[in-house]
This record gives sequence, structure tokens and C-alpha cells, in this order.
Amino acid sequence: MNAGIIIRHCDAELEQVFESAAKLGFHHGQLVSWDPTLWTEVQAERIPPLCQKYGIELTAFWCGWEGPKFWNFTEGPETLGIVPVAYRARRVQNLLDGAAFARRLGLKDVVTHMGFIPENMTDPNWPGVVAAVKAVARDLKQHDQNLLFETGQETPVTLLRLFEAVGTGNLYVNLDPANLIMYGKANPVDALDILGAYVRGVHAKDGLYPTNGRELGHEVKVGSGKANFPALLSALRSHGFDGSLTIEREISGNEQIRDIADTKEYLETLIEAL
Repeated sequence: MNAGIIIRHCDAELEQVFESAAKLGFHHGQLVSWDPTLWTEVQAERIPPLCQKYGIELTAFWCGWEGPKFWNFTEGPETLGIVPVAYRARRVQNLLDGAAFARRLGLKDVVTHMGFIPENMTDPNWPGVVAAVKAVARDLKQHDQNLLFETGQETPVTLLRLFEAVGTGNLYVNLDPANLIMYGKANPVDALDILGAYVRGVHAKDGLYPTNGRELGHEVKVGSGKANFPALLSALRSHGFDGSLTIEREISGNEQIRDIADTKEYLETLIEAL
């Protein structure tokens, strides 16, 4: 395992993002982009030289999508991912376009949030969600790519049920332990009993459980929340995971930089002790 970092895909400041990651001592990064207008051949040609210059290997492409998004329990189910029918077709296309951009960069793994996947197979929206995921997964499979679901908005067994229903063999998990906690969906260590064999990516992020039924729990610095990282890394190792623990700290400014640096040191100590 190794400690990685989020690489925000922007335009004018792209080199500064790589430079900042390198200054913090990172050699692995997950490229994250929410702007489909940047998924061009010109942008694709800019990124490999930056990887080489700053000694950073990209591990996956985190693919965002267009339209409204509210990270809560009220508007969230109606706005996030491909679950809402009103945005589904456009976002399926976003994922296909993002996967094509990832291929230009030589990346096999495409990560996203799919939204609040129905937990009941008799839900009228269930067949449409399965069909949409299957369409994206089949396209990616033709190009030897994988579709990774970032955990959080669904219980682990719901995600497993969807993988079984789609059945393309290229659906995997980007485990975000904080999201599982912040959405109140699972203890991340226990979640590996269900999803451990499917984990191909991990976000090193921590959080607290919700305290009301409308808002997510709070994201906090790794080691100060409810995620048991020593137990989590041990469980990940037992399931054969040996990839990047991509640090994600959803604040800004100097505190974010300090927390990322501290988390890198913390994770590397845990990794060395495995």
C-alpha cells in the first residue's frame, strides 16, 4: 500500500496542483474532474509530462457529472448520480466521455458517485438504474476498463446486489470509509466483509455519524473520526488490497495542507507496521 493524494483537474493551475503534491512527498494521485469541457485531447496531452516531471503516478480517474448536486438526505436523492431519472441520460454520457478521457491517459479505473441506489429491488427505479449501470459497464469493458463506485450513499449489501444484477465483471469499489460513516450506512471495517473482494481504490478520509435525519455527519481529519484506520488497513490487506490510500480532506487553505501532511505520515506509519 501507499499514501496517495487527490489531484484536482483544472486548467490554468494544473501544474501547480502537481507541484504541490510533489512538495508534500506524494508519488501517487487520483485525478478528479467535474468539468467535461476539460476532457479533451489537448488536456490529455498536458498531463503525462506533468506526471513525469513531478514523479506522480495516476491511479484512477474520478469522473464527475453535470447538473445539480446536494450532499444531504433531502435534495441528495433527487440530484446525485445516475439514480434521478431527470439527469440519468446526460450523466451516463458524462461517464462514457470521462472513461474515454481516462483511456487517453492510460487509466483503467473510472470512479464516480452513482447516487442513492434503491435498496429495495421492487423499487420502480431499480430496473432503470441497473440498465444504466450496465450500459456504462459494458462500454468500459470493451476497452478493458473498470467502473468503481465510491461508497457512501448506499449500504454495502445494496452495492453488492447491484453488482450481481449487472453482472459484467468489471464493477468494483472505491472505498470511502468516511462516507460510509457520514451517511450512516456502515462501519467501514465491517463493510469489507461484504465488499472486500471488490475494493480497487480507497479514499483515506474520516468522519462522524449523522446527528439528525437531514444532514450528513461531519468530515474530520483522519484519526479523529469514527473510522478505525489500523483495523481498516489490516482488513484491506487481508482481502488482498495493495493500492493507494488516496488522502481526501474536504477543507481548504493551510489547515488542509497540514492535515494532508499529517495524514500521510500517519498512514505511512500504519503501512510500515502491517
